[in-house]
Amino acid sequence: MMRSWQRGLYAIADSALLAGSDVAARVGAAIAGGAVLVQYRDKGADGAQRHVQASAVLACCRAHKVPLLINDDIELTDAIGADGVHLGRDDTALAAARQRLGPHAIIGVSCYNLLPHAIAAAEAGADYVAFGRFFPSRTKSHAVQAEIELLHDAKRRLNIPVAAIGGITADNGSMLIEAGADLLAVIQGVFAQPDIAAAARRIAILFDKEPASHKLQAFSV
Repeated sequence: MMRSWQRGLYAIADSALLAGSDVAARVGAAIAGGAVLVQYRDKGADGAQRHVQASAVLACCRAHKVPLLINDDIELTDAIGADGVHLGRDDTALAAARQRLGPHAIIGVSCYNLLPHAIAAAEAGADYVAFGRFFPSRTKSHAVQAEIELLHDAKRRLNIPVAAIGGITADNGSMLIEAGADLLAVIQGVFAQPDIAAAARRIAILFDKEPASHKLQAFSV
């Protein structure tokens, strides 16, 4: 059975970008525009604020039946009962995250430009992998460059969703979908725009325009 979060716009709400605003309301606008998966990202040191803010975002996601993942923080994920976690290179090992969060948690892993890392993550039980950055990015300006051909290779080797991240907009997202991206993970292209719902919608509809030959086969669960 196809799970709805496995294909479409993956909206990443960065608290630094959204400082001083109602993050949950901004997430609600992204979901209204078509986001199928949301990540809460906060690299700050204020644990109490993260808990309050993430809990509000989770309530919004629950109301819209869209999964919420927490970036790099298994403790917060567990504490608020979020749907899963996204892990980077220096974050808690996937096996430890799975043991803590259970078999039904969604666990994603950043793989940068490293296909072997993605293959290992898939074999270890990751629910999706993410590559990028693919385009210049203000949020990830120093991230390694990933080439679009990597998406072709990943789709041939993996049977889990593949996310693309880094400088993605409505103007360049189609080429990533055509190359094999199942999820377009977007920060600035959604949350830095004056109309978040409209920006999300412009990216979400790219998945409706792709050739049938590129559509994802249902993943088993």
